[in-house]
Amino acid sequence: MSPKAIFPGTFDPITNGHVDLVMRASKLFSQVIVAVAENARKKPNLDLATRVALAKEVLSPIRNVSVLGFSTLLVDFALEQGAKVIIRGLRAISDFEYEFQLANMNRRLAPEIETLFLTPAEEYAFVSSSLVTEIADLGKDVSAFVPKQVVKLLENKR
Repeated sequence: MSPKAIFPGTFDPITNGHVDLVMRASKLFSQVIVAVAENARKKPNLDLATRVALAKEVLSPIRNVSVLGFSTLLVDFALEQGAKVIIRGLRAISDFEYEFQLANMNRRLAPEIETLFLTPAEEYAFVSSSLVTEIADLGKDVSAFVPKQVVKLLENKR
């Protein structure tokens, strides 16, 4: 049986690119935990409870995926959950340097946990939560970039 994996992020909000990566990871691992980071440093637009609830609703059709919020160091959370793999998404080469540094630090802190990089489907390679939020805040349609539950939430926020 394949190990348990953790897919961390702020998910502010969850996008179709995130969903694509979770679906693909769910085929590789026995269990995938989508770990929604509190991450006060990033000053999320949506509170942690909302981001967790939204991810749970969007990802509920995928049987081997669960969603949890966390506010600790990622490797500590991964160890608590029994995860052996951290999944990280790479959209562009510009993501690589930061992600490489993060993976090496995580390896140093918890050598028993591996990092696996996945790239999104081509149609989502340019989509980011911050771009989606900015577009939605300006009243434009974001339905091509996020699940319908997110569209509804963003429309209600205006």
